[in-house]
Amino acid sequence: MRHWAETASAKINTVVEAIVAALMLALVLDVWLGVVDRYFFHWQLPWPEVLARYLMIWAAMLAVSSGIARRDHIGLTAFIMVLPNQVRRAILILMDIIALALFLYVAWYGIAFAQSGAPRQAMVFGVSLAPFYAAIPVAAILSSLQLALVLLRDLGTHIDNPPFSDHLEEETS
Repeated sequence: MRHWAETASAKINTVVEAIVAALMLALVLDVWLGVVDRYFFHWQLPWPEVLARYLMIWAAMLAVSSGIARRDHIGLTAFIMVLPNQVRRAILILMDIIALALFLYVAWYGIAFAQSGAPRQAMVFGVSLAPFYAAIPVAAILSSLQLALVLLRDLGTHIDNPPFSDHLEEETS
């Protein structure tokens, strides 16, 4: 089960990271176009700034699940490292469960939030805001899925045996 969770998490993360990379590339090109427009051609395009905002929101929200998959999020471990191994594992598992509950909560209410954007129009694009608002529930669902998978993968051992640590040792050798 742990191997399956690790494999599934890695595959999902690969896809998400590719999407985030594509969004970041589109963001860079969009901002570059906005700068070229403003300072050189004076086309006065109305959409590059708005598009950049939505691309950045989507990229940042999707990147959260990648941080979860890699266990790259910020954590204060000074207190927990002094605890006995079994207590530490139990607390780490509990923290994953609490975080999972939080992301499921955000996903649940994020769906209603995205639906509230359906009747609203993005003035510059003339389309519904629902696809832009959908970043919240999509990211929360992906984060929930990744949290469930890394919880199964690590079972509270990720501080003692960080995921991807074997890659770091290979790179430094």
